[in-house]
Amino acid sequence: MATALKKVEKKDFVTEHWHQSGEVIQKWGEVTKSLPHRLDAKVRSEMCKKLNQLLANSIVLRDMYKKHHWQVAGPTFYPLHLLLDKHFEEQVEMVDTIAERIQLLGGVSIAMGGDVAELTKIQLPPKGREEVPVQISRLLEAHKIIMQDCHDIAEAADDAGDDGTNDMEDSDILRPNELQSWFIVNHLVEMPLIDAE
Repeated sequence: MATALKKVEKKDFVTEHWHQSGEVIQKWGEVTKSLPHRLDAKVRSEMCKKLNQLLANSIVLRDMYKKHHWQVAGPTFYPLHLLLDKHFEEQVEMVDTIAERIQLLGGVSIAMGGDVAELTKIQLPPKGREEVPVQISRLLEAHKIIMQDCHDIAEAADDAGDDGTNDMEDSDILRPNELQSWFIVNHLVEMPLIDAE
């Protein structure tokens, strides 16, 4: 006895689920109220606001390192090309650390370029290539802003009893930024290459 086979219509499962939309599940600037965290929502909200400012500034610095890595030129090209890329990779880790701290405190981390550009205190560089001393000066100004952010956040975190943020600022953000700025500023020292003065 022959059994009739049903023709199964093939579905494109990806297309069925691709064009979705929905509500924002947590608004920018709000923190999750009920968390298993010893800090109350008001303190966490204030820390997230400060940390998002630091995050925006750090994202801009990270991206400036990559821009200058690509666009550096001149007799110091090779060592600067390598150093700028090394600092970029280190900034990637710092950006991730800051963003995760914001999430841990129940906040929403800033992430998109346009939003970062609106929030940052760092002057954005032009799209074109600049001379090495200008690139270095931009990086140093950005480090200075970030190191001041770190100081302000660490002080506020200490006052609020936010030991985790305080520790992160000093150990994971401030010290690496100090070290990077030291490496960079030494490229501005005028030093004879052949004969001592």
